[in-house]
Amino acid sequence: MRPLARRTRTPGRDDGLRSRSRRRVLGATAMPLAAARFGLVGAAQSEPRHIAALRRATGWVDTPPSLAAFAGQVVLVQFGTYTCINWLRTLPWVRGWSRTYREKFAVVGVHTPEFAFERRLENVRQALAPLALPFPIALDNDQAIWRAFDNRYWPALYILDVRGRIRAHHFGEGGYDASEQTIRDLLREAGVPAGAVAAPVAVHGIEEQADWRSLKSPEMYLASARAEHFAALGGATPGRRVHAAPARLGLNQWALHGEWTMAEEYTQLNQAPGRLVCRFQARDVHLVMGPHRPDLPVRVRVSLDSQPPGPARGLDVGGDGLLTVRDQRVHQLIRQPGAIAPRTVTIEFLDAGAEVFAFTFG
Repeated sequence: MRPLARRTRTPGRDDGLRSRSRRRVLGATAMPLAAARFGLVGAAQSEPRHIAALRRATGWVDTPPSLAAFAGQVVLVQFGTYTCINWLRTLPWVRGWSRTYREKFAVVGVHTPEFAFERRLENVRQALAPLALPFPIALDNDQAIWRAFDNRYWPALYILDVRGRIRAHHFGEGGYDASEQTIRDLLREAGVPAGAVAAPVAVHGIEEQADWRSLKSPEMYLASARAEHFAALGGATPGRRVHAAPARLGLNQWALHGEWTMAEEYTQLNQAPGRLVCRFQARDVHLVMGPHRPDLPVRVRVSLDSQPPGPARGLDVGGDGLLTVRDQRVHQLIRQPGAIAPRTVTIEFLDAGAEVFAFTFG
């Protein structure tokens, strides 16, 4: 498996596998409280433990499902977090399975946050609303469900049979045909006629699959805790300082210019203007970023090799290379047509207060 799925880690973050195809356990007394709080009381003593783990959700994006209804069903449980580009690129398939296989089949999403801002329910709801996911999403802010599955990856997919046993799993992107075949096999075991396979997947926008053949850039974290590709003498130093970007960057290096403060999870621009520069090779460039204060949006100008990106602009960028950052999420800055070669993207922040978290590529 090519080392490319959101890094395996116990959230916060940690190093680990990226796959081609990408922080505390609730105590025993906390579980019943959480279950009662979200209307999931009354679990049977014989309820399978992985289904029972869903009762430890800290909330639900929409109406909590009746977990008792999962008895006797094949259940697909998928872990993700809304800034994970690898998770976003799996959604066309998971969405399709949820709509195609309805008899004795259910899909449940588990949102285990990586960044602190992903813990806020209003942020999660705002980010997921455009995705039109036809299945319930559990909030796992305490990582209780994550730990119950002994999970390590975003995204991660587990398929449970009608007795609640994990019969298959897949970490990262890809493996879609095998996962669907497992769903069909388990439904057949449960007495459900095979029927038609899911319709061909229509993929567009942020969910479009990466150009794996040309992708040569790894995920890059933009904070003091994990700044492996930071191009600066002395490395990433926590705290406030003035940075000067070098005249030239090597492939897969990034740099800052201006006055920034590096924290463990993000880096924040103190005074405008400021620049973030990266040398990369990929069709797509994404940046997880947002304003420090939601009431103070940040204006940004994107350039590619010192020129407006033009037809290479990403979904969030205007034809003039400008965008206004209003919320904390993954923003697509570049989507290149044609041949892919090493290039330099420059993000110029015209207002102070921007927080940058990570580059991802596709």
